[in-house]
Amino acid sequence: MSLRLWTGGLRRCRRRLSRTGSTFIRQPPTASSNVRKDLIHGFPQKTIFDSLDENGLSFGIYYQNIPATLFFKSLRKLKHITKFHDYKLKFKLHAKMGQLPNYVVIEQRYYDVDLFPANDDHPSHDVALGQRFVKEVYETLRASPQWEEMALLITYDEHGGFYDHVPTPVAGVPNPDGIIGPDPYYFKFDRLGVRVPTFLISPWIEKGTVIHEPSGPTPSSQYEHSSIPATVKKLFNLQSNFLTKRDAWAGTFEKYFYLRDTPRDDCPEKLPEVRTTLRPTGPKEDVKLSEFQIELIQLASQLNGDHILNAYPDIGRGMTVGKANRYAEDAVKRFLEAGRAALKAGANESALVTMRPSLTSRTAEEQYSRGHESF
Repeated sequence: MSLRLWTGGLRRCRRRLSRTGSTFIRQPPTASSNVRKDLIHGFPQKTIFDSLDENGLSFGIYYQNIPATLFFKSLRKLKHITKFHDYKLKFKLHAKMGQLPNYVVIEQRYYDVDLFPANDDHPSHDVALGQRFVKEVYETLRASPQWEEMALLITYDEHGGFYDHVPTPVAGVPNPDGIIGPDPYYFKFDRLGVRVPTFLISPWIEKGTVIHEPSGPTPSSQYEHSSIPATVKKLFNLQSNFLTKRDAWAGTFEKYFYLRDTPRDDCPEKLPEVRTTLRPTGPKEDVKLSEFQIELIQLASQLNGDHILNAYPDIGRGMTVGKANRYAEDAVKRFLEAGRAALKAGANESALVTMRPSLTSRTAEEQYSRGHESF
């Protein structure tokens, strides 16, 4: 599940906010696995956050246990350290005060622990908790003085199965950057996957609107995840180029932001309660990590410097969910504290935050790599 938020500037953009409703965004295929040694350096691609920053617009990441957006190298720069906010401490406060940035990413809890169960809708996590999280975010935004200047987009990176009665497009999909996958498949990244549900919520959208196929920018264009940065570029009139050939090709939905002259006043202030849990048991902190959770631990090891230890790239494979959650939260805390201290000391804002492992984390990771407990 992914939550994105546009705020501010919507009245300036001819009051263009879109119609509340749902559509389907095509899921772009991802590599079957990431090359872990390359994750150390962070993804080098330019991001929509960079484009916003170049154009003088604000953005913010509201994270829970670890912000996955830090996989991107450019977001590890000192100048972006203050863009990361603890969701529990800051999101409701910023919304209440009308201080949410122009573009917001709200990250979920990715580790399922007793005190704070996961709410990211990943198996085997309780999807009821994910839907309660959506309810909380919506109601927080609905009560914000910025409500009439915002749109909330909720989408997913998978749809829960393998069947779709609508054929997957395989023609006319551009490779984003010319890169071909490694042996043995040499995947060209020139096709899309099954559809995923996407919700666009705003007082500028007519009730019950359903968005179908895009009308461009090319005859083969589809709504897919690259539609999000492409729409951000058009909505905010960013002068930066498109990020890749893929978002230049993707369908955009900014035209729906023109359909009303005034915002709706009948959007519900509260959503129905999610009362029933959808799994028979609670969190299990002693289970092994999923592949995605392991990659998040590898990210955490980049943040705190543990990636230079011999345990990398197998770091995390000896951890349980409970230990991984503590490790990730501590790594993020150390990374952000170090960045803020460097800013205060007058360091170059374009520099990357680079940590060295502490003695305690070194000992812990050596134990993790041997499968021993350390907490």
